[in-house]
Amino acid sequence: MTETPSTPGQALAHDVIVIGSGAAGLTAALELAETKRVLVLAKGSLTGGSTAWAQGGIAAVLDAGDTFENHVRDTMVAGAGLNDRETVEFVIERAPASVDRLCELGVPFNRDEDALHLTREGGHSHRRIVHVDDATGWAVQEALLNAAEASPNITMLGARTAIDFITDRHREQFSAAGRVWGVYALNEETGRVERHVARATVLAAGGAGRVYRFSTAPRGATGDGIAMAWRAGARVSNMEMMQFHPTCLYNLEVKNFLITEAVRGEGGHLKHPETGHRFMVDYDAQRMELAPRDVVARAIDDQIKRYGLDYVHLDISHQPADFVKEHFPTIYDKLFGLGIDMTREPIPVVPAQHYTCGGVVVDLYARTDLPGLWAAGECTESGLHGANRLASNSLLECFVFGEAAASDILTMWDELEEPPAILPWDESRVTDSDEEVVIKQNWTEIRRFMWNYVGIVRTTKRLERAKNRIDLLMKEVDDYYGAFRVTTDLIELRNLLQSAQLIVRSALARKESRGLHYTLDYPETDETEEPRDTVLVP
Repeated sequence: MTETPSTPGQALAHDVIVIGSGAAGLTAALELAETKRVLVLAKGSLTGGSTAWAQGGIAAVLDAGDTFENHVRDTMVAGAGLNDRETVEFVIERAPASVDRLCELGVPFNRDEDALHLTREGGHSHRRIVHVDDATGWAVQEALLNAAEASPNITMLGARTAIDFITDRHREQFSAAGRVWGVYALNEETGRVERHVARATVLAAGGAGRVYRFSTAPRGATGDGIAMAWRAGARVSNMEMMQFHPTCLYNLEVKNFLITEAVRGEGGHLKHPETGHRFMVDYDAQRMELAPRDVVARAIDDQIKRYGLDYVHLDISHQPADFVKEHFPTIYDKLFGLGIDMTREPIPVVPAQHYTCGGVVVDLYARTDLPGLWAAGECTESGLHGANRLASNSLLECFVFGEAAASDILTMWDELEEPPAILPWDESRVTDSDEEVVIKQNWTEIRRFMWNYVGIVRTTKRLERAKNRIDLLMKEVDDYYGAFRVTTDLIELRNLLQSAQLIVRSALARKESRGLHYTLDYPETDETEEPRDTVLVP
């Protein structure tokens, strides 16, 4: 159900607040709502997060020839040893049950007669991806939203931009203890800041992909949750591990359209657009196009830079036309509308930022460092992905950790105190901005230098240049933030810049190349000691 608060100035109380309306947030909300009153807050629309954009599917061991150990091994290999094995086993062993629950919610997964149809993607040793054509995320998002809207205990408020967590510092009786009691959020329609308080808060605000110029992430993926948690005192980890999807459509009019991993999984070839050479044989002769994403993305990046190309070709036209249309109807229709018939000609593709593998540190109960705050999904670093996310493990992580957060909150419920009296948002010293151009200029500058200096291939000199620009912009944005009323654009700029700083600090701290972090100054992986997470402490 949805509702509108009646009095803008009052603190609005619920049992639990969930920030984010994607797979992780709604999974937590649905379980909590069986006995608690849950508020779900979403920036922009309730379907604006990354879940709806996921084309691939959900990885789960469902085939008779597959095992949990195979899935664990594939995940660890993709993660370059930086994964936490206990976390990997925890998630993978719960995958079949997660798929069963989605079936119960009515997600219409593709089937071969009675059995679920399983596809294969890069880095997987077996077919284990359940999917709904090539638009799995949208089907999952729709099923979860329908279930949430039908629940009398769930209130969903869109057009709410979270600003900062309400902590003990915001109590009427000040305390430095650091417990989270909810969130200050901007009502995008009224321009007023609301106080939302609860005994427990679940952060499921997505990743920080829009810090880059080219990204498959939705417009709102500006690292809000990661930046908010950092400012409140939570540790973040492995922010240098930013995944770039190898195959985003190259089109000057259509931005950010992803060509799913499954196109390569079903036989697509990567080729030099002028010579037709199938170049993956030069980079990973055994796995070719089915190598992990970091390997494929670096190969494409190398081809583009080495030969001065704008793009490379992804070609599946050697497969029967009916096979291509049946497996990839969404992509086929989109490309056909742009004048590209993928059953007869290759698709021009470039790499683009795709997934934030680092984030807020959480344990197996989805607990953060901050009492009263749990987190799940792309804004977290749980230990599942390590130095590189295996394809289709991301939605799976959302379901498992969304459920873990809800379960832990319910178990601890009697120990969770009622929220104290909280101070209202202070607007006494600010005015409306008349310089919106400053925000747009800084936004563009951040995304451009992050792409050029902190992209697929890095150097210490480039990272230091990015750090110097961030240091200058930090002061400028802080001054601006302190002087003017908040807007969604200003909140996002502040969070985007904070996320960029965390990425650069983490990248400078890792003196090796591992997984998604590849630097020309330290091109080898350090094998002399156990792999270590890059953990930043506020």
